[in-house]
Amino acid sequence: MARLLGLLLICLWPLATLSANEVLVVGASDQAGMRSFAQALQVRRGNDQVRFQPVSSLLPPSQLPRDLRLILLDRAALQWRMSESAGPRALLMRVSRVEAEQLLGADRPGYLSLLWNDPPLARQLRLTRLLMPQARRIGVLYGQHSHFLLNELRQAARPLGLEIVAQHWPDLRDSRPLQQVLADSDVLLGLDDPDLYNAKTAKNVLLSSYGRQMALIGPNAGFVRAGALASTYSDQDDWLAVLDQLLDQPPARWPRSLYPAHYGVSGNQQVARALGLEPIDPQAAALALAAGESTP
Repeated sequence: MARLLGLLLICLWPLATLSANEVLVVGASDQAGMRSFAQALQVRRGNDQVRFQPVSSLLPPSQLPRDLRLILLDRAALQWRMSESAGPRALLMRVSRVEAEQLLGADRPGYLSLLWNDPPLARQLRLTRLLMPQARRIGVLYGQHSHFLLNELRQAARPLGLEIVAQHWPDLRDSRPLQQVLADSDVLLGLDDPDLYNAKTAKNVLLSSYGRQMALIGPNAGFVRAGALASTYSDQDDWLAVLDQLLDQPPARWPRSLYPAHYGVSGNQQVARALGLEPIDPQAAALALAAGESTP
């Protein structure tokens, strides 16, 4: 009986390890937040071996196993992976469309997949229409690195009956482009372009827009806390959920780029009251947006 049990265990052992993967999470330095992310991923991927390593302790990419699941958390990790073309396929986490344009341009390596962290433009437009159904002219400021988003934005606006009023803002010391787009629009939609929307420009943009009783949608949840009306966003649980799905697939089948399928809505109730708008119900808004999406 014991011999039969032992033989059964030997036969079942490959089935227990069949779905196990080695997942390497890479970041610039050994920080608590990065290790915490890797640990949370390990909890979700109980059969996998998940570990974190800082860039400084890594071998060259070409010396790593080809079937390794490689997760990159920051620019330093990306630069390490791009130091050689040979090596395992990699997923770069939490990068915005504008950042990718700055770092990679149009020529993106075939071994790299990108998980976006800026809100999808079509979703932000539908959030705008949901919260402000009377708004038709959507003001958009763009810079050198975000100009490429305008065509996509216009295509997403057309079926919603919205008009994009775009204004180039090349010199942040000159407020005339900001004032012009505010004068020509019903609402301001912020692109997640750190050259335009940052700690230095936030006060000017917010005070100027609310001086005209105009809402700012986006560019991200951080700006909502600072005084924007609302934005969609994804949190760590959303990142982990999409990773969980991707790690079930061979890296060769990972898409070149994608957004997390799950997301939430962040709203600033004080701003809504000040603008005379209805209170924002984040859960109801997220459900309404999800109901109108055919794809994530």
